[in-house]
Amino acid sequence: MNLFQLFKRIIPYIKPFRFLLVATLTLTLLGSLLAQVNAIVLDRTVDAINALVGSPTFTWAKAAKILTIVSVVLLGKEILRAGISFGQNIFGEKLRINISQKLSLGVVERILKYRMAFFSRSENAPGMLQARIDQGASSISRTIQNFFINLLPMVVSSVLALILIFAANVYVGLVALAVVPVYFWITALQGRKLKSSRKNMRGFNEKKSGSIMNILESINVIKSFNREEIEFGKQTELQYGFYGSQLSIRKASFGFDALKSFVNQTGTVLIIILTSYLVLSGYPGMTIGKIMYHIMLFSNVTAPISQLQRIFDDLNDALVYAEGYFDIVDAEGELEPTGGYKPEKVRGNFEMKGVDFTYPNGTKALHNVSLKVDSGVITALVGLSGAGKSTIVNLLDKFYEPDCGSITLDGVDLKEWDTHYLREHIGLVLQKNHIFSGSIEENIRYGRPDATFEEVEEAAKKASVYDQIVGLPNGFDSPATLLSGGQQQRIAIARMFLKNPPIIFLDEPTASLDAIATEQIKAAIDAIKKDRTVIIISHSISQIIDSEMVYALKNGRVEQSGDPDSLYREGGVYKDIVDASARSLNIEKLAQTIDSEGRRGRREEELGDSGQ
Repeated sequence: MNLFQLFKRIIPYIKPFRFLLVATLTLTLLGSLLAQVNAIVLDRTVDAINALVGSPTFTWAKAAKILTIVSVVLLGKEILRAGISFGQNIFGEKLRINISQKLSLGVVERILKYRMAFFSRSENAPGMLQARIDQGASSISRTIQNFFINLLPMVVSSVLALILIFAANVYVGLVALAVVPVYFWITALQGRKLKSSRKNMRGFNEKKSGSIMNILESINVIKSFNREEIEFGKQTELQYGFYGSQLSIRKASFGFDALKSFVNQTGTVLIIILTSYLVLSGYPGMTIGKIMYHIMLFSNVTAPISQLQRIFDDLNDALVYAEGYFDIVDAEGELEPTGGYKPEKVRGNFEMKGVDFTYPNGTKALHNVSLKVDSGVITALVGLSGAGKSTIVNLLDKFYEPDCGSITLDGVDLKEWDTHYLREHIGLVLQKNHIFSGSIEENIRYGRPDATFEEVEEAAKKASVYDQIVGLPNGFDSPATLLSGGQQQRIAIARMFLKNPPIIFLDEPTASLDAIATEQIKAAIDAIKKDRTVIIISHSISQIIDSEMVYALKNGRVEQSGDPDSLYREGGVYKDIVDASARSLNIEKLAQTIDSEGRRGRREEELGDSGQ
């Protein structure tokens, strides 16, 4: 991305704030005009003092008058310039803040519309996306501020100073003008030389942000395995790469800055030599005051340009980071597809025919999968980890689209369904559910924002978490992060109860719960299952055998289908899974314990009866 492309992209963000822009530009022009006053005043003052010195009419009153006029003009100019500068900074800062807000909100609004495949790519990991968005919005808004508050005044001031130099003496103007393109050429060369280094910096920065987030998310695992040194080593390598690139950029910048400083001083020396020569030669209009006049005006030309590199550095950063930012905004192909079909009633009859699916990372998860899920029927998906169970649920919820084959709901292709409308009619409970920052009530109400507090309480009771919530110091107003993992899982289930959808997807809903809580949740889920479409993924035998239809998957293929009893008698994948689950629970030992307790109870009853 070049500078022209960058400004073309940010114009739509500036347009809503045209008043601030016009006000800033107007004050910029006034401030640039005032910047030339010192040179004009110094020119007149030096000539007036020079004429007064040695004059037979010299009096201190005349000298005082000159100095008084000079003081009033310069101090008055400074007061006026301070007011203009304040207004310019205020308007410019308002412009920057408003545009920064628009940029941040715009990209968030955009990514919320992207399909899940976008977030599954390694380059779009949460830490990297966060860094790209933050740095992009920050650098773009900083560019706008630099342009309208810093760069534009500098350019206008330089141009006005050059015009005044040419108006006073063409030869001096040509010398001053000759220095400017050399200075800009060095600055442009610096930008080209450092462009690749800045891109490397961006990559290191994104990786650094992602790696730190990964450490924070995995701190329990890191500590439990005593792998602090390994993680520190990885971070050290990244940090050395990042700061090594940063140092190389700074070293190159210092070299270019020294070269530009030499060019600047060369120009000043040439101006002094030329103006002095013209004065000594008696060139018309050239006086001692004009020597100071041209030197100060040349300073007004070069001083802004000498500050240009700092702004140019920010501009180059903006070009690099803005590219990453707009890559996110411009990802048209990542927009979540949606149709317009919105029936009055969703019955919940799904059918998949010949479906293949491959994740963005290249992993093929499903191979020619065909199955039917009928309304009012509890359907279980079973299989070992990686068999494709959760992938099927993701496809039915339109998180992803299949590579080939078709998926229909109530006889209509899922592509034709309005995505938002579809998901309003689906309740999804995952093995690990996200808890948002905020209160427990807010987290449960996420299931239905317009629910009453009484309905929130009822959902918590159904999810068997009400007693734990009211036991907290602030009850439902307590932060949700205070809850344990199992309690957070119940909050997610409470959300689903509150939403009360006709279609329910349960992906290991009781995996984080203890046995008693599991039984309570199972009873609550059994109550809500009636007359709904329910797909359950679980390794729990009790939930699997309660289903009416089972699809057993292996390596992304449907190996068996039918009711639980017939599938078990048939043998194969399903029987292997059930038998393994039974052995893991030590069913035989549990049965002996329960049977032993039953026999003991019966003997006690018999003894009691005989004693009577």
